[in-house]
Amino acid sequence: MSFVTGLECHLCGKQYPAEANWVCSECLGPLRVTYDYGAMRGVVTRERIASRPHSLWRYQELLPVEAPRTGFHSGFTPLVRADRLAHELGVKELYIKDDSVNHPTFSYKDRVVSVAATKAAEFGCEVFGCASTGNLANSVAAHAARLGLTCMVFIPDDLEPSKVLGSAVYGPKIFAVDGNYDDVNRLCTQLADRYGWGFANINLRSYYAEGAKTMGFEIVEQLGWRFPVHLVSPVAGGTLLPRILRGFEEFLDLGLVAGDLPHIHAVQPLGSSPVINALEAGLEFPEPVKPATIAKSLAIGNPADGFQVLSSVRRTGGSGAAVPDDEILDAIELLARTEGIFTEPAGGTTLAGTRRLIERGAIKPDESVVVLITGNGYKTADVMRDRVAEPVRVGKGLRDFEAVMGGTPVTAGR
Repeated sequence: MSFVTGLECHLCGKQYPAEANWVCSECLGPLRVTYDYGAMRGVVTRERIASRPHSLWRYQELLPVEAPRTGFHSGFTPLVRADRLAHELGVKELYIKDDSVNHPTFSYKDRVVSVAATKAAEFGCEVFGCASTGNLANSVAAHAARLGLTCMVFIPDDLEPSKVLGSAVYGPKIFAVDGNYDDVNRLCTQLADRYGWGFANINLRSYYAEGAKTMGFEIVEQLGWRFPVHLVSPVAGGTLLPRILRGFEEFLDLGLVAGDLPHIHAVQPLGSSPVINALEAGLEFPEPVKPATIAKSLAIGNPADGFQVLSSVRRTGGSGAAVPDDEILDAIELLARTEGIFTEPAGGTTLAGTRRLIERGAIKPDESVVVLITGNGYKTADVMRDRVAEPVRVGKGLRDFEAVMGGTPVTAGR
């Protein structure tokens, strides 16, 4: 059973039917899904959620579909208590929400695409596609293959080869556009308008974005039905951070959790930080920038949901940080060394920003914090090539090994 009542403009409140629409005809504001929360009360309970399989669909009533069609193993990723990392950063209670192991394409995009692909099938879209910096293309291609949908993905022509391969293996048509993500997105908007194709993050964006709430739902449930004091999120196009807040608010409204909302903090790479620039300048909307960063999955200079990000951060008493590329690489190494989690530069960005927030006192040592890791480092492993040790060359014999080690090595436990 779906509890969806329609769409509404996030800015002016104009109401629309639940169709493939993403922008208000009155003020050009973004549209969001509306629900009948009154009808949900007593239906959506902790017990009912806990009885369901460990996927994002355990929260189905709060998602805008009639019935799931893909993503049956997406979501419910680990919330890792990171004590060694916490010690390094000088806090007592730190968690990693690890979407680097999400199914099937190892990023948080499997959440939003599970919803968008299901909606594309419900709408009868002839083509399912996206504009992407890599992770979204991987996920769209994989879920389209599962559903048997014709798939077209559009990417900047300088994307990491491993991410291109991670889409191509599923058999979509890939278009590498001569330009950055904002150029790609502009072209896809024109294609969606002309041909009526279903683009996950354009004309299906209102539905696609709802999948991001599930990360917030899971954090609350995995913490024992409580909020952390702080949550730190990366920002690219701006889908994730505001929807996590919406998920928190929905759980509050339904009586599934109590307490104060977390302070939600935004982090971007210094070379692509329109939201952080706007936070620091007191602006209502971000001003576009030209991205230049190794964190290509965050290299969006004109974030579609920038306004919502700014509003969410300010409303929760959060803050922001922009970090340079060298700190991003340092943070990738730190997370791997302390917790055994290999993240892509987007995750390095978030952790580097968390470190800055702790150092300047925005996050206190005795306050709990959840850090969002949204993608897997094996997709972008080349960025660490010059920062890891080369293998030690050694012969086949014991003496060869001991010669290299300079004598008998210390054994474990001695």
